[in-house]
Amino acid sequence: MITFEEAFKIVMEYVFETKTETIPFTDSCDRILDEDIISDIDMPPFDRSAVDGYACHRIDLNNELDVVEIIAAGKAPVQKVGENKCSKIMTGAIVPDGCDVVIMVEESEILPGSKIRFTGIDPKLNISFRGEDVRKGDIVLNKAKVIQPQDIAIMASVGHTKVSVKKKPLVGIISTGDELVNPSEIPGISQIRNSNAYQLAAQIARAGAEGCDYGIAADDETITFKIIEKAIQECDIVIITGGVSMGDFDFVPSVLERAGVKILFDRVNVQPGKPTTFGLHSKSLVFGLPGNPVSSFIQFEMLIRPLINKMMGHNWRPPENNLPLGVNYERKSSARLGLIPVKINEKMEVIPVDFHGSAHITALSESDGIIVLQPGIKFLRKGEIVNVRQI
Repeated sequence: MITFEEAFKIVMEYVFETKTETIPFTDSCDRILDEDIISDIDMPPFDRSAVDGYACHRIDLNNELDVVEIIAAGKAPVQKVGENKCSKIMTGAIVPDGCDVVIMVEESEILPGSKIRFTGIDPKLNISFRGEDVRKGDIVLNKAKVIQPQDIAIMASVGHTKVSVKKKPLVGIISTGDELVNPSEIPGISQIRNSNAYQLAAQIARAGAEGCDYGIAADDETITFKIIEKAIQECDIVIITGGVSMGDFDFVPSVLERAGVKILFDRVNVQPGKPTTFGLHSKSLVFGLPGNPVSSFIQFEMLIRPLINKMMGHNWRPPENNLPLGVNYERKSSARLGLIPVKINEKMEVIPVDFHGSAHITALSESDGIIVLQPGIKFLRKGEIVNVRQI
């Protein structure tokens, strides 16, 4: 049995990056960028008015100013603004050559004869100068970032309509056990509905990958072998839930070896998730997760989600908060690394959820995150600062 830190290091050592594909920028939200995006223009592309007002020369502000034209956004100035002259201008419009200030409408008075007078004291420039945000040739988005909606706007602004992104890893999901039935079925005696596959599919999608459900493998070595072998040939990552403990029908590790998977570890000193297994095949990376849904959920978040992101060239880090514990907390055993589901109350205090073990799936639904307790730490006092990893 190895420590969780050792397990994480081993998993990350065997990352291989996915290939690149080019897609329309409009379809790229939440994908991992695989190129630097470079601006083909200055932004702003011209000296632009930041307000509705009057463009003029600061030296003339104490005088009455003749309005020579009205400049709308999208229209070029026509008239030259000379001494004691100004142009009425709209927000976003081109500032005429030579003008060094735009006085706001609110700081002006309209006079007879198409004249205005400045009524303020010390006006701001109210001009966004050409290239002050971005210069042509500047990198506006860096390779390896997760593309957000605001990045779509940036790509639109620089005319980058086709974008290179990392391909999504294909992740196969295999559920094992005669006790499992599909969610649409009524469980019989000693049966349970398969929840792991659907939970993992959602986690895989949230991590930015593509899931493929290979269904339920019965407790039969031949059937299990055929399904696992097929998934390994077709997927970048294979996740098998159940069949990795020490029972008479927990033969997944031996089937994996028969399929050509080199097992790198099969026990991790962590709770929940001790029987977590990881192996290497020339075609894919293979995980065996415990059948209990809390264990599989947490081990996916701790080991597989970072792996998926790294395969796409992105070093993902979960959001974390350091917050005070709202109650005293004691766990039954401190022999293993403890991953404790918690919620955050309205006082921003951390409260461990009522957690009956790794099959207690509703505990996760109530949770905002998990806290990590090192081996040997059994008790935490109210008020202690703990690190909450969001889930």
